[in-house]
Amino acid sequence: MSTLMKTAAVTMSMAKCPFLGGETLKFLRQNPKLLKSTAFKCPIMGSLMTKGLASIPFQKEVVEKPPIVTKSEDFIPVPIPQKVAGEKAEAVHQKYDNVFSDKIEKKKEDHTYRVFRVLSRDATKFPYAVSRNDTGENEQVSVWCSNDYLGMSHHPRVVNTAISAITKHGVGAGGTRNIAGTSHYHEKLEDRLATLHQKEAALVFSSCYVANDTALQTLGRTLNAEIYSDSGNHASMIAGIRNSRLPKQVFKHNNVDHLEEMLAKSDPDRAKIVAFESVYSMTGTMSPIEDICDIAHKHGALTFIDEVHAVGLYGATGAGLAEERGILNKVDIITGTLGKAYGLVGGYIAGSNSLVDVVRSYGSGLIFTTSLPPSTAAAAIESINVLAGKEGQELRGRHRYAYTMLRNKLIASNLPVMECPSHIVPLHIGNAEKSKQVMEILLNRYKIYVQAINYPTVPRGSELLRLVATPSHTLPMMDYLVGCLNYVWDELDISRDYNPPK
Repeated sequence: MSTLMKTAAVTMSMAKCPFLGGETLKFLRQNPKLLKSTAFKCPIMGSLMTKGLASIPFQKEVVEKPPIVTKSEDFIPVPIPQKVAGEKAEAVHQKYDNVFSDKIEKKKEDHTYRVFRVLSRDATKFPYAVSRNDTGENEQVSVWCSNDYLGMSHHPRVVNTAISAITKHGVGAGGTRNIAGTSHYHEKLEDRLATLHQKEAALVFSSCYVANDTALQTLGRTLNAEIYSDSGNHASMIAGIRNSRLPKQVFKHNNVDHLEEMLAKSDPDRAKIVAFESVYSMTGTMSPIEDICDIAHKHGALTFIDEVHAVGLYGATGAGLAEERGILNKVDIITGTLGKAYGLVGGYIAGSNSLVDVVRSYGSGLIFTTSLPPSTAAAAIESINVLAGKEGQELRGRHRYAYTMLRNKLIASNLPVMECPSHIVPLHIGNAEKSKQVMEILLNRYKIYVQAINYPTVPRGSELLRLVATPSHTLPMMDYLVGCLNYVWDELDISRDYNPPK
């Protein structure tokens, strides 16, 4: 430090200068640059320093450099011994675990406890899979309850497209749609879905459960709407309506008279949404889409239709039941899935530009969720294109032949087939314990896997087997299934009568 700077420092240390502000003398001594600028503010020191400025050497501020890291191994976390929870923490854990255990025990007692059957699907032998039995041995079983309705999950074009996209872009999206998670595949997929359903726009979600939940609550809140829901609607739609916290009315399943009666009593000035499905997943019933749309529009309501179990399977291009009936333009909002007939995973909505943009901008189920991998989006486009073309039409024809033949064989054997016009063929059992027994006997003895459906998926007393025949299920396979079902029905003394609820 120069003589002049030292003089300034000594002078300033002798008495508290008003130009020092709140800085300590020690701090200023350790920071010459700041000391110099502070001294310039003082009339006395500033004058002295100006006169002798040329003789004051410039002193660079010394910045301590961070340590140089030469190996990535330097960042590997060191294992740290974990602390013992302690008696109080263990007591708290046990208290809540007892509650959980009691709830599970009740599920087991009423035969509604679910055990996930572990299956290894064989893409080269669809619809067969490998199941591990109780002794730990692998066995080949035929699957009669898959939602991979047309076997598109192993279609060569779809698989090769997915592999190519994975090779180029990796297996993950890398973020939400807003943060690094939107690829050109996502945009192309949404454009393709909008074209498929003859709508202005579409929006892709991680699943159709999320799509239904997000769309219904977002649109409901935006419009402050009253929502009218079919009593047979899927849990995802019920969740969306509940999460909207808006008034709701539940009309009897597929009952257009009951719906009109409710709408006629509604406030004509209030926004309304009528939510329903085209094909119901457990019972296989189909909705009177045109009648519901006409009644809804008559009373100023938007129509919201879930085509999850119809897309890919119905219509000239696979757009669903609304397309097959020529009424796509009467439906305001369509939701669908990529996880069933298209053989992948994910869900979507389709509608007007402004409607879709509102859901995109305000729907938390989209905003805060990691987007689908680019490979899934690319493969979905390919699957949609296959099913929209000639091959898709042929597959749909073979599919209809398969499920019609299965239904006819079951009816001819006097098994309790529930009345259904769709590809879903339910067999009524009406007892949770027996439905589970049927499933276990079919699997363990006859190597047939069909999942028993019980509460809460269906109401208590409506337990059933949900049978699905794909284009790959042959007539001999159907004959074997029907024969085994007859044996099990007789063994467990299950009624062959089915009286549908009125």
